Amino acid sequence: MHQSDLGDLREQAERASRQARAPYSGLFVGAALRSASGQIHRGCNVENGALPLGSCAERGAIAAAVLAEGPDFGLVEIAVVAKTADGTVQAVSPCGACRQLIAESGPGARIGFHSTNNAWVIATSAELLPYAFVLPES
Repeated sequence: MHQSDLGDLREQAERASRQARAPYSGLFVGAALRSASGQIHRGCNVENGALPLGSCAERGAIAAAVLAEGPDFGLVEIAVVAKTADGTVQAVSPCGACRQLIAESGPGARIGFHSTNNAWVIATSAELLPYAFVLPES
């Protein structure tokens, strides 16, 4: 069902990055995920003049998945692609908030992104966020 290098998701993430709204940073980010049901959902970053109010591509893709599949959606893998306006690939891994949401949505999920040497990296949720916050059970 999935490609080991997340190639199909990387292509979908690259396509999503073309839809991003990034007038302030010039960093166009797209994300594509595969859910436990096998569906693919995409998201892109949307910047806002009140900078902290912008949204990340990963959170957009997860929100789209929850909207389509409901609150029991499970994340299997996600690819993230970031480019500048001229199409130059940038090394961008999920931010801390996205790492937490990814970890909660798919504790064993695989995450693909470009590293600083432009290599494609695949890591697990636990590798990106080894000490994820977990609410104590009441």
